[in-house]
Amino acid sequence: QVQLVESGGGLVQPGGSLRLSCAASGIIFSINTMGWYRQAPGKQRELVAAISRFGNMNYGDSVKGRFTISRDNAKNTVYLQMNSLKPEDTAVYYCNVVTTSYWGKGTLVTVSS
Repeated sequence: QVQLVESGGGLVQPGGSLRLSCAASGIIFSINTMGWYRQAPGKQRELVAAISRFGNMNYGDSVKGRFTISRDNAKNTVYLQMNSLKPEDTAVYYCNVVTTSYWGKGTLVTVSS
């Protein structure tokens, strides 16, 4: 049984930083590409970042230079370091095993002064 559990969301001021974590179980974590997606009310779900089993990374244009994705295979965990946060980053952030229907329940990030 596959389970993905996101954590680390919360309220942060513009310009601040936050680190999200996604702990995975029920998969062979080390061979899977992992991704972070986000969705705000009334908007489409969009790719934030993804990282392959080899450590190759992709980022959405809106977060390039501000966010960093990483993974720790020994801990079956993928991270998203978010810096220089903007109000438009406010969304529910979801963890995904890329190309599959395996999703976490999401963690809410609110950027507001």
